[in-house]
Parts: sequence; structure tokens; C-alpha cells
Amino acid sequence: MEKNIPILVISFFKKPVAAPRDILLTDMHSHLLSGLDDGVKSHEEAIEIIKIFHELGYRKLITTPHIMSDYYRNDPAIIKQALDELNTIISKTGIDMNVQAAAEYYLDEDFIKKITNDEPVLTIGDKYLLFETNFFTEPYQLNEFVFTAITKGYKPILAHPERYQYMTLEKAEELRNRGVYLQINIPSLLGVYGKPPMKLAMKLIEQGWIDFVGSDCHNQNHIHTLEEAYKNNYFVKALELPLLNNSL
Repeated sequence: MEKNIPILVISFFKKPVAAPRDILLTDMHSHLLSGLDDGVKSHEEAIEIIKIFHELGYRKLITTPHIMSDYYRNDPAIIKQALDELNTIISKTGIDMNVQAAAEYYLDEDFIKKITNDEPVLTIGDKYLLFETNFFTEPYQLNEFVFTAITKGYKPILAHPERYQYMTLEKAEELRNRGVYLQINIPSLLGVYGKPPMKLAMKLIEQGWIDFVGSDCHNQNHIHTLEEAYKNNYFVKALELPLLNNSL
């Protein structure tokens, strides 16, 4: 079978579909810029993690620092500076890795205002916009935000839907029908966040509703968990889905 050949289909929301069959070349959710959030604590830790990503076959990492108005007050300029510093170090190591940066936006009023007012935001690839919500209750403005973001030309990706206590299969299907892409965390399949997220991640894979998988790597413990994932049956099933990672 030919590998990594894009397979295009047409859906109501015109989502492109490209299926990596055996290996992931691109990770699109991690926290590898030291000092910006709860991710790596040093450049040295980031380099060790990047080396393992390389050993696993990855060739592009899109790292996504948190942006949260009342806690992680990062902005495009801060993130770009941190990325430039990391890439300078990577270039000296000789690691063959393309490292880029976007952001993981927390769905709060400040973020909604940015989207509504056409302020600059960091996106992945072709205007994919990674966002997260609180973990307990469905945000009252979620559907309004999705509508506004899509109207503005963005392609919203909900980070780790399996981890939200309010998430159900019915809600996941509703969000997909509204045009939201879903990204599960690979460590969820190994029970890193507990059994409920693991079970929901498995169900989402069974339904074929996953568009992206991400490491959400914050530290060296996470990257070693990622190594174990390749032995997991559900991760293998996820790789058989028309994931979009390698199209980025």
C-alpha cells in the first residue's frame, strides 16, 4: 500500500482529510517552550524530549503554549521569541526536526474578544485554531464561539475532548456537526488522566470522530508515555483513521 498519500473527501464543512497509515510525522499539541507555561522547565529538557520525538519518527513539532488571560498571559511576540531561542539551540544539536509554534487558547472572554475583533492569534497550518475549555462544565458561550470562529475563517480544534467531565458522545457529535475538529491526547489511551477519559477516547476512536492526535507533552514523563502508546491497540486504530496530522 502506498503510504502518506492524501485522501480527499467532501463533507458539509469541506474538511480536508489526509490519512497517515503507519506513522505520525507531525505532533500538533505540546508545551516545549520553557518558562511560558506548565510545560518544560528548561531548554535542556526540551532538547531531550525532541530527541525522543525524532526517534519515534516525528519530523515536525508544532508546540502550543497555553494562552489564558488570567494566568498565562502569552502573546504571539512572546511565543515567537521563545521559539527562536529554542530553534537556535536545536540548530546546534543537528537534530532533524522542524519546530514551529502556535498556541492552546483557553476559551474565556478575552479570547472570544480577540476572535470577534479580528485581533492576531496563532494558528496551526491553514487557520486551525486550537482551544480548550474548563474541565467541569460546558461553557455557555461555546456554541457562539464556534460559530464566530468559523465565520471568521478559522477551523476550531477542541483539544482533548475526552478529558472534559461535561463531554459525551452526543456532545462530541454535535460539535463535529457544527464544524469543530476533535483532537485526543495520546496518553489518554494509556489511562494517564484516569479511566473515564481513557474510555471516552476509545469510544471517539470507535466512532471515527477523531481528526488529530496530539502528545500534549509537558515533560519527560509524558514523552516516555508516548513511546508506550505504539503498543496500544486503540492507538493503532487511531492511526488507521483519516487523521490530519501529517497534512500540517
